[in-house]
Amino acid sequence: MKKHIRFLSLLLILPCLSIPLFYTLNLMGKSINIGEFDLAYEIGGQGKHTIILEAGMGSGLSTWDPIYNDLTKLAKVVRYSRVGVENSTNIERQFTVAESAKHLALLLDRLDINSPIILVAHSFGGPISRTFAANYPKRVEAMLLVDPSSEADLDIMRRIDLAQATKEIAIMKTMGIENGIDNSFLAYWSKRPMPNYPVIKDIPVVVIATIKKYLEPPMLLLTDKGRKIMGEWHVNWAESFPQGKAVLTRESYHNIHRDEPELILTEVNLLLKKLE
Repeated sequence: MKKHIRFLSLLLILPCLSIPLFYTLNLMGKSINIGEFDLAYEIGGQGKHTIILEAGMGSGLSTWDPIYNDLTKLAKVVRYSRVGVENSTNIERQFTVAESAKHLALLLDRLDINSPIILVAHSFGGPISRTFAANYPKRVEAMLLVDPSSEADLDIMRRIDLAQATKEIAIMKTMGIENGIDNSFLAYWSKRPMPNYPVIKDIPVVVIATIKKYLEPPMLLLTDKGRKIMGEWHVNWAESFPQGKAVLTRESYHNIHRDEPELILTEVNLLLKKLE
């Protein structure tokens, strides 16, 4: 059990521990005020379409390093760090998914981006992007989610092993809070049942999810059974959209944009062509 918890804690807290390594890079970027907070951001590229990169839990704009430059060759691209992450305003409180979506809307306003955007989001950025697309439907023309978190995650864990799921969820509720970093761990993992995200209009939706197996799964979601159920859930959700598509990979773990950047670039290219 102790070994299992060590693996779990390492897996979840690594994104937070890695943040200082990216400070130098972020200091080279820009920041913009959205009222109470400053958000670190970077803009590159040009073209008819604008891609917004929404990072995962505890991660900021630097997580997109493997694909950012290549994406700027395809369209105008904005990557940013949410409040409490990397070089954005530090906080010691948590935000709801809806509040994070509102921060994104304010960022777009300040950057004078008025045309519909393409949301490309990783992990916990998925719920934020889904909420943004539902709350601001006229501002989104397409969405590509990279191994996104979902409202099914905790239920899948409980379905596999209720007692172990209860222990793992208790650990994950506290990740990052002591450092005031993002604080989304508590906001996400304390939900029971998981939030019912509002309905998104009919837009092109692509989900790229991993089903790669772990030799020593550090948590229930990453067991063979968890991978299988999650993969099926992602396919069913994506294909519930008339213009939906699911891509499952066995070549990457959770950070698909780092392990298989070419896969993300290929799907973004296809999405752009579809929008044309």
